[in-house]
Amino acid sequence: MQRSIGLLSLTFVAISGILGSGWLFAPLMAAQAAGPSSLIAWMIGGFAMLLLAATFAEIAAILPVAGGIGRVPHFSHGSVVSMTMGWTAWVGYNTTATIEVEAVLRYSKSLAPWLYGSDGLLSPAGLAVACVLLAVFTVLNAFGVRFFARLNTALTWVKILVPAGLAAVILTSEFRYANFSEYGGFAPEGLKGILSAISTGGVIFALIGFRHVIDMAGEARNPKVNVPLALVISLVVCLLIYGGLQLAFLGALDQSQLKQGWAALSFPGELGPMAALATAVGALWIVSILDSSARISSFASALVSVGSNARLGLAMAQNGLFPKFMETLSARGVPLFALLINFVVSALFFFILPFNEVLALNTSSIVLSFVVGPVAVLAFRQLMADAPRAFVLPAAPVTGCLAFVVASLIIYWSGWDTMLHLGVCLVIGFLLMIYRNSRGGFDSLDWREAAWLAPYLAGLVLISWLGSFGGGLGYLPVGPDIAVVSALAVAVYILAVRLRLRQDKFDLYMAEEKADERMEYGDGA
Repeated sequence: MQRSIGLLSLTFVAISGILGSGWLFAPLMAAQAAGPSSLIAWMIGGFAMLLLAATFAEIAAILPVAGGIGRVPHFSHGSVVSMTMGWTAWVGYNTTATIEVEAVLRYSKSLAPWLYGSDGLLSPAGLAVACVLLAVFTVLNAFGVRFFARLNTALTWVKILVPAGLAAVILTSEFRYANFSEYGGFAPEGLKGILSAISTGGVIFALIGFRHVIDMAGEARNPKVNVPLALVISLVVCLLIYGGLQLAFLGALDQSQLKQGWAALSFPGELGPMAALATAVGALWIVSILDSSARISSFASALVSVGSNARLGLAMAQNGLFPKFMETLSARGVPLFALLINFVVSALFFFILPFNEVLALNTSSIVLSFVVGPVAVLAFRQLMADAPRAFVLPAAPVTGCLAFVVASLIIYWSGWDTMLHLGVCLVIGFLLMIYRNSRGGFDSLDWREAAWLAPYLAGLVLISWLGSFGGGLGYLPVGPDIAVVSALAVAVYILAVRLRLRQDKFDLYMAEEKADERMEYGDGA
């Protein structure tokens, strides 16, 4: 693959993934869940994503492979773990493309009302347009990573300037400090509201887009330096933008909008709350560009998601879960067959699942794939002890464990209903793994290194069923349930670190990787 992406383009890949369709609606969703304490939800969510990004920053600097989310576990914990994590990430990535295309169409509804039927769902013509848009993203990515990076960089400037300008305009126009103490106080829903805002209030869905840097690491120039920098810079920039938008939103609401409480907040119109508030403060000039900016934001996020998922599809073929032909690169260095397969799968989501279920599956499946980062970073401290590291995770045993606990809590906070979808996804992936390895035999699979997955996943399912989030039975109140999930995560983390690959098997996998010329290793190229 061609190492053509520099620091600016790599940073903008992550920013484009983070500033997608969410920035127009995430402030409302977070406020509905937590009121003014949604600001705390953004701080906790940002800290959680920075923790996870830091673990992958060290890994990507020494293993800059394409489709890193799915490929890295292969070198730390072997085939079963890499297939499981790669599969859940791949499903989540495909739902991201579907979600962003749907967002483009929703923002275009005023121009083309025929895109939707009277029931609020995509009409047959709307479904056709959605598939055409997915095809456009596929074709644009097929032109090569250099073209993709330049196009995305141009679009991302718009995605940065418009929301930042919107936040500044609202903050300097009118700000009601009483909103932070009245209408139920600063935290009207208490701790549960803050935690719900993190998982289901749009916080994690918005911030999780940094993952695209990890999957594009195989095409980054000087990945030992540029990958860690891109991860940190993109998250800090986007946290400032989202924090500014949330603060502006909370302070601009008037008494008539809050008289029924934070949970009852609603706004008419296709562009939703931010456009309504900009109108209320008289910033009509920025309202006029929100329409186009919303489409550009979603368009660019879908473009990045499709490109990143192609690299993950390639990684899953290297792991053995997907057919070998998905490893094939075009003359432009693009995994073209992976692009085409992903196009079909993303299109199918429009037909086989309601949109709200696609949303529910997205965050939990992607976050689950992230739990391997905190585990792998310690494994590589043993397996690649002599590899030069441009970035070193501070206090790695403690920081990695904390990141693993945080990721586990985010999955739990997504609720029992979402865990059901995630469970179905995992069962399908397991059956596919069994089928793909039925001819070659199961002895070659790394079962020992995956022994921590079963108690971890079973424990999360059980606690979610007994918990108080998203349809759980409510037997575990908020507080004790956090302690239970944290205890499970710490125990599994210790076990997973101990079950890393043996050095001889790691050396074999690395030799195979180098022999296939899949990675430029050791020279920071």
